[in-house]
Amino acid sequence: MVDSPVIDASPLIFLTKADKLDLLQQVINNEIIVPVAVEAEIQQYGNQDITRQALAQTSWLVVVDTPKIPNVIQSYHLGAGESAVLTWAYVNRNSEAIIDDLAARRCASSLGIPVRGTLGLVLTAKQRGIIPAARPIIEQLLTKGMYLSSNVINQALALVGE
Repeated sequence: MVDSPVIDASPLIFLTKADKLDLLQQVINNEIIVPVAVEAEIQQYGNQDITRQALAQTSWLVVVDTPKIPNVIQSYHLGAGESAVLTWAYVNRNSEAIIDDLAARRCASSLGIPVRGTLGLVLTAKQRGIIPAARPIIEQLLTKGMYLSSNVINQALALVGE
């Protein structure tokens, strides 16, 4: 059995700003763990922030305390949110980390933690027929502040036949 995935702030922020949080639920089809450190990061944006509101109002986003961060994860000097996400996935070995940060993804890879980012969620949605095309959603995410090189975008779109 696969445990609930655990998500970092940036995928939550990009998806809510692009009005695509529902895509996350459609792809995952399970509750999604949000570490307290990620919640705290999102709360810093204030009560009117769309991501903060979505986190408070979405029943399948479950805020949890995470265990003490292991030394092996601390050694990567990641942010509090990334460290908490990876700690949850490290302790709950059947859990996937939904994270965009490159250093955190490298840490996850070294620890054998499965990882998917915001772009991967969009590609999965396209492959499963949840969305008809990935390009419009990727372009929408880019207008909301997500950065991807044109090379990465083109390679990703080629994977899903676009």
